[in-house]
This record gives sequence, C-alpha cells and structure tokens, in this order.
Amino acid sequence: MKPMSLTLRMWSLVAMALTLPVGMLPAQSTPAIAPVVTLKITADRPDALYHVGESVTFTITASENDQPLKSGQVDCYLSQDGWNPQPMQTLPLKDGQVTLSGKLETPGFLLLRVTIGKAQALAGAGFDPLQIQPSLPVPDDFDEFWSSQKAALAKVPLEAKRTAVKSPVAGVEAFDVQIDCLGKPVSGYYGRPQNAQLKSLPAILFVHGAGVRSANLGATHWAAREGGMLAFDINAHGIPNGQPAEFYEALSQGELKDYRGEGRQNRDECYFKGMFLRLMRALDFLTSEPEWDGKTLIVYGSSQGGFQALAAAGLDERVSLICAGVPAGCDHTGSAADRISGWPKLVPMNAQRQPDPLAMQASRYFDGVNFATRARCQKAVVTVGFIDTTCPPTSVYAAFNALTVPKAMHFDVDAGHTNTPAASKFMQDAVLQHLRERK
Repeated sequence: MKPMSLTLRMWSLVAMALTLPVGMLPAQSTPAIAPVVTLKITADRPDALYHVGESVTFTITASENDQPLKSGQVDCYLSQDGWNPQPMQTLPLKDGQVTLSGKLETPGFLLLRVTIGKAQALAGAGFDPLQIQPSLPVPDDFDEFWSSQKAALAKVPLEAKRTAVKSPVAGVEAFDVQIDCLGKPVSGYYGRPQNAQLKSLPAILFVHGAGVRSANLGATHWAAREGGMLAFDINAHGIPNGQPAEFYEALSQGELKDYRGEGRQNRDECYFKGMFLRLMRALDFLTSEPEWDGKTLIVYGSSQGGFQALAAAGLDERVSLICAGVPAGCDHTGSAADRISGWPKLVPMNAQRQPDPLAMQASRYFDGVNFATRARCQKAVVTVGFIDTTCPPTSVYAAFNALTVPKAMHFDVDAGHTNTPAASKFMQDAVLQHLRERK
C-alpha cells in the first residue's frame, strides 16, 4: 500500500476530529496572555492648580490586568513642563500605589512622567499659571515689520478664482477658491448660503494644524448654521485641494518636509511669514464679499491653527473672535527665561543648551505671545492640556496672559495635545454665543 499523501492525511485528520465527541478531541495548548500593566496618576486637587511654593502630591497607581500590582517599582521623572528635568526617582509600590510630591517656586507647570516596563503615564500641575509672563518683550519694530508686510500684500490685487464643487450640505453653494497672494496663493473651500442677502452674514475662517493636507470641504457645513454664514477653510500651504493622498504625502516628504524650520534665522525668510500673509489675504477675501455683515469675523483653529488664530487677532483689527485650541507658536524665546517653548521649536539649542541667536531674534516676529498683545477682537477663547508635550501649557498660558481683550480658557488636566470633546464644545459654544450676541 502506497503512503498517503500529505493532503490526504490532513483531510483524514479533519474528518476524524469532526466525528469524535467533544471530550475526545486532541488537546490543544492555549497561548499565554501577557500581563497588561497600566499606570494612572492623579493630583491631590481635581483642578491640579496650586500657588507658587505649595506642594502637589501625585498618587501613582499601577495595575496588572485591572488588579493592583502586587509588587514592583516605578521610575519617576519630575520636570518644569519638560524643561530642567530632576534626577530620576525610583519608588517601590505598596498595594499598587505610591505617592510623590513636588512644587515650583516660580509660576509654571510641574510635569511628572512615570514608567514601569513599557507602561508610561503623565500628570501635570499648574502653579499660578495666570502669572506666567512673556519670556522677552515685543520687539521695538514689531508693528513696523508687519505694517510693511501688509503694505506689500495690499499691492497684490485681490483676485479670486472660484470653481464650483458639489456641496456637502443642502442650501449651500460650495467652491474651491484660489486667491492671489504674495508667494503661494490662498487655497481653500468656501461655502455660502444660496440667495444670501447683501451685508447679512457673519464670516468664519478655519485654519489648519501642522501637516500637509487639503482644505476641508466639510467645514462648509457651517455655512448653514445659525441662519447662515460665510465659511472658508484654507489649507496651510497654498497647495491644491482635493488631490489623492499620495499627492500630499509626496509634498510632506519632499518640498514641505520640515517646513516648520525653513528660514528660521531670518524674519524675511521664515516659512510662517508666508502662512500669515495667506491668512491675512483670506480675511481680505471674506470681508470683501458683499454678503458679509461688516462686523462679525471669526478665526478658528487648533495647534498650528491656534497659532494662526492668535496671529489673525494681532494682525487684523476686523477679527471679532478667535478660537485657539492648544495653540502652537507660543513663547519661542522661552529659553531666555529658562523655560520651555512650544512647537515648532523655532529656536534650536546647541549641545551646551545655548539658543541660536539669529533664530532667537527672528522668532520674536512670529510669536503667539507678541501677536496676543496686539489683539483687538471682542473675545478670545483658548484651550490647553496640562500634559501637552507638543504645545506645553507654560507656553500657552504665556500667550493667554498677554491677551488684553475679554478672554476665557478651558483646561483639561488629563489631556495632551488634543482638543477633548469638552474643549471642542467650549470653542463651538463660544462661536455660537458670539453669533447670537452680534445679530
């Protein structure tokens, strides 16, 4: 008798298994489930706010598969919001918990990072954050510099090319709009209610966070809210909209790779100068529309978009409200006050922790803190996360405190670089309230 082929042997085994009672099936080993260790840190005050010189006590809880870790130790790193780290402390756990206290002697944030194995958690506490001051004053020629940029922009005729696109919402006309500007054009999607009356509608401009992407056609939904609006969403780089993902990926790995540091040593070559010129030209476009009500102009964005919102408030007195979520671009010169700065880290540090002097000077003309001092809007709302390591709360509060207009802050103790649902609601509610007040 010839040996059975491998395929026949397999089918024979399957058939035998199907005919055996369940209890007689061959035993199979169950793969072991690796333990899942999680960390949680809480401050002894729910709002994690303290006065300078007071102490915060953090409670660190370690769990394994949802049960308190019976033994082990955690590595703890305290720092001044990621700056001036203290030596690591290794603490033993008892019934899955341990406490650690710390304080600051100057206004700012204390950041705690805890690790055990591959698990990590962060917690932050603010110490009189409303007393954080700018790291450097506004340059003497700040207004002169930006006045010259506006004058140069004004020489470029306001020419807008509109291409109709399918609207995502009934009753709204939608367009892909390209507007002439210095350098690259303004590029975005624009929504306008059909049959809008002259001088009847408020306007809102949406600006983008970091990265390379198309404008968001979905933002034109706002054109149908609260009785109608002029809604304009622009991409950050003056690039075409609605292209395949590969188009934007190629740009992000090519021409626009590391754009955040381009020209950082020269205020005339800094990449953000072009971005802010497009921002101002987008506002020119909205305010030139015959349907604009002549008084309500909102700028809304997060991260790099929050940076642009602060710039808009400082550069254009027509802006009536800004919503700046977890804003980037704040306190670039933080190292001058021995503290951290926010993304995009325009001022690089050498191995001896000395800042680049040329970048230090140039960055002051593109600082959210300095734009905040020039804001003339009716109101500014800002959000912040206490464990944001991209746009640290120290930098955000430096800008918030520099605002002299009516303002409001929403903070999330446990949030990093994101807008939580509560933060998003806070900003959207601010927009809706502003619209109702201005009607």
